[in-house]
Amino acid sequence: MIGETTFDDFLDEHGNISLPDNKTMIDLVDHHTAECGDELAYRYVDYSRERDGEYFELTWNQFGVRLRAVAARLQQVTQPGDRVAILCPQGLEYIVAMYGAVYAGNIAVPLFEPDEHGHSDRLHAVLDDCQPAAILTVGSAAAGVRELFRELPAPQRPRIIAVEMIPDSVGETWVRPEINIDSVAYLQYTSGSTRTPAGVEITHRAVGTNLFQMISAIGINEKARGVTWLPMFHDMGLLTVILPSLGGKFITIMSPSAFVRRPYRWIKELAAQEDGAEIYAAAPNFAFEHAAVRGKPKPGEELDLSRVIGLINGSEPVSVTSMQKFNEAFEPYGLPKTAIKPCYGMAEATLFVSATRRDDEARVVYVDRGELNAGRMTEVNPDAENAVAQVSCGYVALSQWATIVDPETGAERPDGEVGEIWLHGQNMGIGYWGRPEESEATFHNKLTSRQPHGSHAEGTEPDAKWMRTGDFGAYYDGELYITGRVKDLVIVDGRNHYPQDLEYSAQESSTALRPGFVAAFSVSADEMPVEAGDRAEAGTEQLVIVAERGTGAAKLDPEPIAETVRAAIAKRHGVTVRDLLLVPAGSIPRTSSGKIARRACKAAYVEGTLRGGHRQQAFPDVAE
Repeated sequence: MIGETTFDDFLDEHGNISLPDNKTMIDLVDHHTAECGDELAYRYVDYSRERDGEYFELTWNQFGVRLRAVAARLQQVTQPGDRVAILCPQGLEYIVAMYGAVYAGNIAVPLFEPDEHGHSDRLHAVLDDCQPAAILTVGSAAAGVRELFRELPAPQRPRIIAVEMIPDSVGETWVRPEINIDSVAYLQYTSGSTRTPAGVEITHRAVGTNLFQMISAIGINEKARGVTWLPMFHDMGLLTVILPSLGGKFITIMSPSAFVRRPYRWIKELAAQEDGAEIYAAAPNFAFEHAAVRGKPKPGEELDLSRVIGLINGSEPVSVTSMQKFNEAFEPYGLPKTAIKPCYGMAEATLFVSATRRDDEARVVYVDRGELNAGRMTEVNPDAENAVAQVSCGYVALSQWATIVDPETGAERPDGEVGEIWLHGQNMGIGYWGRPEESEATFHNKLTSRQPHGSHAEGTEPDAKWMRTGDFGAYYDGELYITGRVKDLVIVDGRNHYPQDLEYSAQESSTALRPGFVAAFSVSADEMPVEAGDRAEAGTEQLVIVAERGTGAAKLDPEPIAETVRAAIAKRHGVTVRDLLLVPAGSIPRTSSGKIARRACKAAYVEGTLRGGHRQQAFPDVAE
């Protein structure tokens, strides 16, 4: 925390987070600027021209001047509450644009520049949905942005503004907008793995609450600072760059492509620097395996990772193998075993829901596969024949409530039983932009009954509104485990199977499959393509696995690979793979955050567009 303010100042008599009305995002930045004006706020390392990177920095005072200039310009051409889309490349201009829209009293919509590979369909869908009055971009991207709207009549086109072209002096006309802590600050569009992206309405209260929850859970203090390469249009990337406004030191930013091409760049920035700061970061699961394989320093090079306090591992299922590889790769350089923090979160909760505690190692339990598929967490020895690993997502955040619920009846289930995760708290979004019916169905649910003892709803009002996450999970020894998506569950012959479990078994059985790029789903026999061979009994559900070929496997005969995978799935899961389709790298649809988009993959499979090496252009593949 900053100045004389402490964390306890924002807790009520019950120990829950309670923000005063004067703690909007504007107030947080203004307060931090007043306390730390000459200190560094943001550092961007640009690797596009120099191999070792060019460093660009903003102090809090400089940041305040720039964002006010952008806000004042917006106030000249927009009305309060208008949507303003951010179509900037990763960099300092993005943060200035995002906060400029908020300071103008607009509703910011964090997106991405139009030449971002594989995003065009998503970008058009979101722009059509939010109808922005203005676009904030940079000069180098302005032509591409104008092209997006060339088919619209001139009066209907949004105003396009290059943020770096606005003089600082414009900020002198800025007027503080008439907003309050419950005003909508921005729309966080979902990744679109299950449907057309929807804009979650995130209020200033939700942002502030979630920041406090992250600080409390990870143990961030005034000496801690962050490192991120996550895209800022993604909820995990956005909250990471908003976090310094509430506490800690500056944050170092790089682009996703800079990390993917040379993951050592991220590792180097995580290493302890001369200021002795504690370091935190966040990344999806694939990044840890990628860094373990390609991010180690050269022989003889010194690296000190001893001050890394938390590497949040989220946005996709956490792999035991990835964690082990990362720890083994960097433990010789001082990385604490407690560094990796598996967590759970979602855009509808602003970002953060639960995480492993600061001083705890990531916990893994092995449960019986059959029992898990039947909805029960039954622990077994790791070497048991039917054992499947489950990674804990730690403890639910302060002032966040997560219950495990029977999705059909709305009744809370006891610990150890699997059900749908329902959430409640002041960090929750208030609905989906322009979708009242979907908002009602998702955000306004009530528990029909609570557990008589040890209810995870304790402390909430009897008529509290709960958000249905669509995720399956369970409590075990007080910690939250995520077992899969409700709609992704594979049901064959009346038995449940979790797709990520099937996918892991498939990729483990053959090195010809690209790890992390396997999709398992069920298809009605009536929908099976002719190419899949003999039809099964009409009306039955059949298991299909689509897998990208691994490195060096492009020309291998697919039949022996298919036989190996089928045998492994049949032995471990007792189910027949009706069709195994091997496709080139980049074929499987993925969401904006890099997760396998199983339903989009299923649709493409049924349509036949996955065959013949068709590449998915509508979905980014951030692991490339």
